[in-house]
This record gives sequence, C-alpha cells and structure tokens, in this order.
Amino acid sequence: MRATLAVLTICAAISFGTFAMAQDRPVVIVELFTSQGCSSCPPADAFLGELAEHDGVLPLAMHVDYWDYIGWKDTFARPEHTLRQKAYAYGFGTRSIYTPQMVVGGADQVVGSHVMQIMEILHRHQDGAQNVAMKVIKGDNGARLLRVERQTHRNLPTALFIQLVRFIPKATVDIKRGENAGRTITSTNVVTDISSFGSWDGKSAVEFELPTPVAPDGQDAAVVLQSETKGGYPGPILAAIRLD
Repeated sequence: MRATLAVLTICAAISFGTFAMAQDRPVVIVELFTSQGCSSCPPADAFLGELAEHDGVLPLAMHVDYWDYIGWKDTFARPEHTLRQKAYAYGFGTRSIYTPQMVVGGADQVVGSHVMQIMEILHRHQDGAQNVAMKVIKGDNGARLLRVERQTHRNLPTALFIQLVRFIPKATVDIKRGENAGRTITSTNVVTDISSFGSWDGKSAVEFELPTPVAPDGQDAAVVLQSETKGGYPGPILAAIRLD
C-alpha cells in the first residue's frame, strides 16, 4: 500500500507540472466515491487531497455506506451518496458500483487510483469551452445572489439544476476495525449535504438568492450546475463555483 501511494504522489507531481490552472477556465468537479472500510481507498483519498491543492479543480469526497457491514462503519457515510453513485452507474449504462471510483465533471468515470488516466480526463475537461458562467453578486436588499448566464450560442440542456454542496475541508479519523484497522486516514472535502435550490432552462440569465448561512461553521460550500440525462440520472456538470 505504501509503494502504491508513492507512485501516486510521483505521478501527480509529474501531471500537475503541465496542468492548466488559468482562472478563466472552468472549475472541474471530481467526485470520489470512497469508504473508510475499503482497503483500496486510502491511496485515492490521498490523491484527492493532492487535487485540492490546485486551482481549477474542486474535488469532493462522497463517502458511501455499503461497506459498513465488514467491520467498520464509515463516520462520514451517507446513503444519499450511495444513491448518487448508483444513479451515475445507471446513467453510464453500468450495473455495478465500486470504491474507489471517481466521476469527473459528471461525465467520465474512472478507478480512483488510476492517476494518469484521471489527469488525462482532467486536462480534457479543463480545455473544454466554458459555456456557462456563475458568479456571486450582492442584491438590492444586501442578500447574496448567484447569477447564472450562458456564454455560448450553442444549445444547452434544458434540465439544469442548481445544487448547493456543503463539505468539511479536512478530517482525520483513526480506524479501529475492518480492513483498514490501525490506519489513520485523512479525508479532503468530505461532503455532508447536497441539495437543489433552483433549476434553469439554459436560456436567459437568472439569479438565485443563496441560503444564509451557506454552510455550518467549520464547513465550506460550492454551487454546482448539473444537467440531467433522458433517464433522469445526474449528467454532465456545466459549471461550478466555490463560495467564500
């Protein structure tokens, strides 16, 4: 396991040497479906932490609950994350879910420890056109508003949902039982809640009032604009912004 982590670190360092981090490029959401009870997950958890150090990428740890039966109940697991992973699987046309799995931009799936493949996918998403812009502005009543507007003449999906994601920036847990017994695992951007607070037809610019507060003390938040597939499953993410 240590040798694997060393390889991950070296590969990440090489890949980030050429990773585009221009501020005018889209923020790419990387969702890692992981579990404290999965012996294959710690290297992917560590790599997610590496991704969090770089602009242009917002990695999110989605802890699932289906490994809780093997001796250790994940302290961050949520059944909603398992349902989200299953919905992605249906949308991708697959029948199984696993950990560690990364979903990049809501559009590409990859094993969470396949660093070079992940970096290749990230580069492709980063080089893509930014068709939607999101920014936070102040309303007349002092409220914080999220403004969403298109930046392309191409047709956009008409089923687009504005999601508020809350997460813990960093958390360290001592694992007492299960496959990772005796290990100390540090998780990055651990998602605690995802909730939709608006929808958009992809046409005229719209503004939404942000919830107050956007996140509990000790947590951060981001807004994600995600499409929906014809089957009603989560689809490609068109835009994302991290909230201050």
